[in-house]
Amino acid sequence: MAIERTLSIIKPDATRRNLTGKINAKFEEAGLRIVAQKRLHLSTAQAGKFYAVHAERPFYGELVEFMASEPVVVQVLEGEGAIAKNREVMGATNPANADAGTIRKEFALSVGENSVHGSDAPETAAEEIAFFFSGLELVG
Repeated sequence: MAIERTLSIIKPDATRRNLTGKINAKFEEAGLRIVAQKRLHLSTAQAGKFYAVHAERPFYGELVEFMASEPVVVQVLEGEGAIAKNREVMGATNPANADAGTIRKEFALSVGENSVHGSDAPETAAEEIAFFFSGLELVG
C-alpha cells in the first residue's frame, strides 16, 4: 500500500472539550504520523469556502456555523493507506453506527458534532491539504 497524506480536522465540539491529545493518540496508535498541524479559528467565510461542495445540501448553513463557532485543529496525517486508515479510525459519521474504539463512538456528541473530519479520496485530500497548508509546512 502506498504512503499517502490526508487532511484531518479536530472539530469545535472536540477542541472545546480538550480532546485533541486523545484524538491524536488514536491516529498515532493506528500508525499515522502528524506531519503538519495548527490550531485556528475559521471565519464563516473560510468555513463556507472549505465546505462549498455541500452548499446545496440542507445541513450546509448549520455546518458552516458550527465549524466557525470555536477553534479547530487542522492537520495532515501520513502513512500507508492514510485516507482509508483515517476514516477507519474516525468511525461512521453517525456515532450510533460507529464501531467501538473509534473516535466518533468515543467522543462525538451527535451526527453534526462528530468531533473529526477526514478527506475521502486522494483528490479531495490534495485539495483540502492545500486549503490549509503550504508545502513548506508539511514536514515528513
